[in-house]
Amino acid sequence: MPALYIGLMSGTSLDGVDAVLADFSGSKCRIAQYWSAPLAPELRAELLALNTSGADELHRAALAANALVRVYAETVQALLARSGVAASAVRAIGAHGQTVRHRPQAFDGTGYTLQLNNPALLAELTGITVVADFRSRDVAAGGQGAPLVPAFHQHVFAQPQATMLVLNIGGISNLSVLSTDGQGQNQVQGFDCGPGNALMDCWCQRHTGQPFDRSGAWAAGGTVLPALLAQCLAEPYLHQPPPKSTGRDLFNPDWLRAQLGAYPDAAPQDVQATLTELTASACATSVISYGKESKNLAVCGGGAFNTHLMQRLQALLPGVAVQPSDAYGLPAQQVEAAAFAWLARQTLMGAPGNLQSVTGAQGARVLGAIYPA
Repeated sequence: MPALYIGLMSGTSLDGVDAVLADFSGSKCRIAQYWSAPLAPELRAELLALNTSGADELHRAALAANALVRVYAETVQALLARSGVAASAVRAIGAHGQTVRHRPQAFDGTGYTLQLNNPALLAELTGITVVADFRSRDVAAGGQGAPLVPAFHQHVFAQPQATMLVLNIGGISNLSVLSTDGQGQNQVQGFDCGPGNALMDCWCQRHTGQPFDRSGAWAAGGTVLPALLAQCLAEPYLHQPPPKSTGRDLFNPDWLRAQLGAYPDAAPQDVQATLTELTASACATSVISYGKESKNLAVCGGGAFNTHLMQRLQALLPGVAVQPSDAYGLPAQQVEAAAFAWLARQTLMGAPGNLQSVTGAQGARVLGAIYPA
């Protein structure tokens, strides 16, 4: 009998909402249907603006959350219509929400993480139980609250006799190292490597009017600026040991502006090439430092469609087969949404969704809050 869950993801890149209808009745995860929907330009702009302090932001954040959830609900309805599945057949929706602040362990020792969402409204609009607020319990338990996807990566990508690497390149990049101890016991490490698409997208939007550099073609025509790249790679976060996580709180337009201060005459296309190389270098260094025994790297997220970035990763990792996660049975654009479907299932089962080895929390915790249909 199918065990159907919906996962929704609007990631740091803010390039739209991905939705999957996932069936967990087997031993792995079968995607029964996938759908994506763009975010209206004005909503995307408001969500980006809410990453930093501004006037009347509590009011604006509440209304932006409502608007985002209406997109979520429309996406769910389209997904169900395409699949021919009734809402009553879906056990739960895992809705991560839109991260606008992520400061675990900061300020008072606990810190916080904030995702704009209105899961109660989503439950009302869809008639389906909603699970949301996945990160905060891990943060309360002393963890980073991110990344949460390595536990799902272990479920779907782990290899019995070899170390497998999974690199998610959304707005921020994160790496999962899936290994065994030789006795059949899984060992998982995971952390945010650094910037993914966020800085590249920001610069591309500013100078070309396009929301992202399609296939990395603009960057591929530029020349990497070695001094600027070295300066960017000196960012202290990139040299911290895990557990660690980051977001637009650090890698944002202000950070980029500070890096470019000494390069006022740099050609925009060369800056784009350098930002692409920054992402590739940060990811490759993470692989070399923590997953050097692996020969296989599955790449998911929007970055998997950046041909130039994928080529640079392969060049920096000559002994590793760098491939989109499609080669391992789960399409690159669907992995994160599927992860939140899986996390919703874990919550309803009363099973942990975090990994202490990844987030540094005091232990395994059941994540998320449940909003019944």
